[in-house]
Amino acid sequence: MALSDAPLLRALTGDRPDTTPVWFMRQAGRSLPEYRELRVGTRMLDACLTPDLAAEITLQPVRRHGVDAAVFFSDIVIPLRLAGVEVEIEPGRGPVFANPVRTRADVERITAIDPESLDGTAIAEAVGIVAAELGDTPVIGFAGAPFTLAAYLVEGGPSKEHLRARGMMHADPDAWHRLAGWLARVSRRFLETQRDAGAGVVQLFDSWAGSLSPADYRTFVAPHSTAALDGIGVPTIHFGVGTGPFLADMRLGGIADGVGVDWRLPLDEAAAILGPDTSVQGNIDPALLGAPWPVLEAHVRDVLERGRAARGHIVNLGHGVPPETDPDQLTRIVELVHGA
Repeated sequence: MALSDAPLLRALTGDRPDTTPVWFMRQAGRSLPEYRELRVGTRMLDACLTPDLAAEITLQPVRRHGVDAAVFFSDIVIPLRLAGVEVEIEPGRGPVFANPVRTRADVERITAIDPESLDGTAIAEAVGIVAAELGDTPVIGFAGAPFTLAAYLVEGGPSKEHLRARGMMHADPDAWHRLAGWLARVSRRFLETQRDAGAGVVQLFDSWAGSLSPADYRTFVAPHSTAALDGIGVPTIHFGVGTGPFLADMRLGGIADGVGVDWRLPLDEAAAILGPDTSVQGNIDPALLGAPWPVLEAHVRDVLERGRAARGHIVNLGHGVPPETDPDQLTRIVELVHGA
């Protein structure tokens, strides 16, 4: 089977393969005991930049669950680390930046770095290993969207409301657009590196976009996310959390072949909003992964049924796999979806 015949790629082009494709955001990582064993003694960002280790972690969920794609194991801050930005992942907290970007001078300092100078050698090597082993199973490359990266950079770390980032948009729009435009180039460079190494699909994650109003998303964010994905050369998925109020805008004017939908909005309603030219991805509620199997099974069947309203459907969660998830639940979901 050629890569282009893979169920996931067919679903993104509006086809309905014999089996509905399924993969899980954060499938490569904390929920797997083999991952935890492999990571002992290695810091997160170091693991991401060790090619054989990153490749092995990427492959683990494909072997265990039989999912239809391998999402590359990395972190959205890796391209910033490659650009020389001082960042670390603090256990239990997330990315923390030594020097937040909060003033026009800060923006000028960080945007002076040329995104083309990023050394993606380790990334390319890891993706290449995975693509060679998987053959006709797609590798999904990914990057953080400009707003989500900016939210971390401006806040200096994780935040619930991203007040400083949203404030910068209005207090100094020129500085905001300069920063977001630079981040779009950084994300695009990261995606291109993965694509060139063998990734057959790319996904742009805008995890914090749900904190924005529709007007702010359209004015301050959508143009930069568009720049990150436009003309990338492989099928694209755009995902955000809490983006129901502006879901149609997540199509980025038709650039996104598929749009990920979180658990809040039923897929048939999402399909009606997105229209006949966009596939949907999602949207099993991650909270139900801990429910008794009959409850989870009924929910997955409902997601499958509602997904029939879209031109194409990739089953996934409405967000990432929680670390406490029983891996056997994910395997049973894959078997259910493939047998439906």
